[in-house]
Amino acid sequence: MLLARIVQSTSHVDYAARVLDSLETATPPSAADYHFGQFVRIPAGSSEAVGVVYNSQLINPEFGSYGPRLTTPTELNAVFSPDYLNEQGVLIAILLLGWHEAGDYRQGIPRAVLPVNSPVEMMPPAEVAAFHRDQAGKLRLAYYTQVASHARLFAFHLIDAIIDQLNSLVTPAEQARLRVLRQGLAWRQTLE
Repeated sequence: MLLARIVQSTSHVDYAARVLDSLETATPPSAADYHFGQFVRIPAGSSEAVGVVYNSQLINPEFGSYGPRLTTPTELNAVFSPDYLNEQGVLIAILLLGWHEAGDYRQGIPRAVLPVNSPVEMMPPAEVAAFHRDQAGKLRLAYYTQVASHARLFAFHLIDAIIDQLNSLVTPAEQARLRVLRQGLAWRQTLE
């Protein structure tokens, strides 16, 4: 499912995308489709970047403008001012965690730079599970330090949300490993 389009970046791994609205698609995504911790894929040439939604921002240019306005009824705005309807929106921040190329998922910093207007798609659970497996089929979260350094204030909560998703996709033995990771996170968060 197409969720958004890339509009800017603040670094090689930190991108912002504008969520599609009713003027851009017949079926705009709901807020549940781009929730905190949602894994996404972004086509980048012959590969796909894999990222996770870690922040959101509402856009409302009308907020704080107290000047007088000449307005028309809402149904006529579509005819006389079609861009007026599209001023409000949602930006989502995406942290890139890896890439998918030639049938192989890799965790780390993708080499490709994502161009403006790249489509951001929701990643299905089967692909999320495949992204978290190494060549031998073992569970891995090699991007842990990347999340800890780039997601800043949201890092611990983001890892926790990722663990919640993975719990339903892994074996009981791997769930035990994730519990240990979660306990370590809780301890670090308590100390900080």
